[in-house]
Amino acid sequence: MPRTLDDLSWPVLTERLLIRRVTPEDAAAIWRYRQLADVYDWITTAPADQAAFDAYFADPHRQAVTLAVEQNGLVIGDLYLNVEDAWAQTEAKDAARGVQAEIGWAFDPAYGGQGLATEAVEAMLSICFEGLRLRRVLAECFADNAPSWRLMERVGMRRELHAVAEALHRSGRWLDGYGYALLAEEWKA
Repeated sequence: MPRTLDDLSWPVLTERLLIRRVTPEDAAAIWRYRQLADVYDWITTAPADQAAFDAYFADPHRQAVTLAVEQNGLVIGDLYLNVEDAWAQTEAKDAARGVQAEIGWAFDPAYGGQGLATEAVEAMLSICFEGLRLRRVLAECFADNAPSWRLMERVGMRRELHAVAEALHRSGRWLDGYGYALLAEEWKA
């Protein structure tokens, strides 16, 4: 049986950050930066107002896969970490259960340019590969979201996919998408 985030010791401390499981009380702090245009434009789900975000954030699954990133007691970002099964043929399906994770993030732009997002995502990769002992981590973004794919490259992820006009943006435009991944043996190297 794969380990879950519940099996790990929290919080996780880095040089400048504290990473912890979210609580319902984090909704207002996370909404503060998720409603900013630089963040809102790229996140998968962007409720229109604080009340809608509170309802979205209250979902037990959402809280089970979301981590808060704090600096000096302030929430400056959130991380998405969803452990999932890898694709497998029917006969090998049991061995592919809970062996990989999809990851994502959103950070307050006011804290950009300081390496904090890189530090947080590197810590999340450590949680994936060392804490949860996963074999593969993947992340996706719109190709136009350069800060996100550059972060993926900074932490050592490799671009595996460039899909042309595959994702419908809330603006109504069809945008290219990028897929990145990292294997446990690559992380260790």
